[in-house]
Amino acid sequence: MVTNDVSSRTAFAELRSTVANLERDIANGPIVPIVTPEEIRRHLTSRYDFSKPVALDDVVADTERMLRTWQVQVTHPRYFGLFNPSVTLASIIADTLVAMYNPQLAAWRTSPAANEIERYTLGWLAGKFGLPSNTLASFTNGGAEANLSAVTAALTRAFPDYAEDGLRQLAASPTVYVTQEAHHSFEKIAHMTGLGRRALRRVAIGHDLKMDLGDLARRVAVDRRNGFAPFMVIATAGTTGAGVIDPLPEMARFCRSENLWLHVDAAWGGAAIVSPRLGVHLAGISDADSITCDAHKWFSVPMGAGMFFCRHPDAVRAAFRAETSYMPEKMDASIMDGSITDGSIMDGLTLDPYTTSVQWSRRFIGLKLFLSLAQHGESGYIEMIEHQARMGGVLRESLQNAGWRIVNSTPLPLVCFTREGLDTAKFLAALYERQIAWMSEVRLGDGAPVLRACITSFRTSERDIEWVVREMSALL
Repeated sequence: MVTNDVSSRTAFAELRSTVANLERDIANGPIVPIVTPEEIRRHLTSRYDFSKPVALDDVVADTERMLRTWQVQVTHPRYFGLFNPSVTLASIIADTLVAMYNPQLAAWRTSPAANEIERYTLGWLAGKFGLPSNTLASFTNGGAEANLSAVTAALTRAFPDYAEDGLRQLAASPTVYVTQEAHHSFEKIAHMTGLGRRALRRVAIGHDLKMDLGDLARRVAVDRRNGFAPFMVIATAGTTGAGVIDPLPEMARFCRSENLWLHVDAAWGGAAIVSPRLGVHLAGISDADSITCDAHKWFSVPMGAGMFFCRHPDAVRAAFRAETSYMPEKMDASIMDGSITDGSIMDGLTLDPYTTSVQWSRRFIGLKLFLSLAQHGESGYIEMIEHQARMGGVLRESLQNAGWRIVNSTPLPLVCFTREGLDTAKFLAALYERQIAWMSEVRLGDGAPVLRACITSFRTSERDIEWVVREMSALL
């Protein structure tokens, strides 16, 4: 148990050493596990029937062996996968602190420090996005929850009767506009909010895989003529498949002219806003009505740490309002000491997150980003993010020099590639079997399957990439 500063420093020094050793072991070990469900189930059944206690040290050691052996090692420098990053030491310590103190962030009064740390951190990033100072933001379990928050707030603002009476009392059926490259969480969200999946309108994409503004305008006009009620457009800043950034400035202008809510799903690509070199590619995001960004992607902190930002605080409050006698009453911070005048989110007011977000019981999600930002500073994050972008460029160039064909275009470190006659499934099986790297298969638009590689680790080096490309070419 940590009881004072000395023992705390000792405990975290030991954790630092443990993490460093683990990073080294993972980097020098296999990436892809070879295991069947039956093998893991037999192991669990033979050791843990929960009828008698097991020494904690033994359980921890066994669990770590399972994780070390039976898991794709997403923190490996040759994991080129699905936005699962290597994580900073500060963020690991943050999760340890959160588990130790177990703060409950539903209400401000129960966890004042934790709530204000989250508020401050979200305010910093909202400013980077160019959002107004009264932006309401919250940490979420992930991007899907943030996207759900956006759709719920947009529905509530567009249709005031929705909150109390539901969709069936509306005069017209609401519609949302996405492309086939948008995240598939919106299909679940359409179901959960009662919109129905058919409310999603699939807007055409161009050869660059970006939303076609002409087709968007046509679909909105047709829907209005046919008695539907368009209310929301989804832009993506860094698609999962190809890292594409939709035309944000043009979409923002269109949405303003048509009185439509623009949500930017920047779950992965949003972190680029801190980079002077990459942030220019997110021009127009400051005009969004709401934004999703995941700290557990390109900000390199552990799962799960999504973020939701909305420039319409009244809509957020209306969407998630709740009152109950067993929660503390709201408190105006100015009543306490009148000192909160920093111009950050919701200046001068305390907020109970259970009244402004999907969650009720709330983990202290934001500490992992706060600690990591505090340790590395903005300059450190710029270095990490731009390093990964450079490694993406190295990967593109190395692949092209080795005869591969690049099939996507993005400033972000995500490369889709193929070559004549390639059987992607067979090739990936060989890649995994020989522990060369972890990549995935993707279909872009209506094309054939291609290989997808994304630099997700700030530890990936040029040497890693050149070795991977050399070994890949030897498989052909």
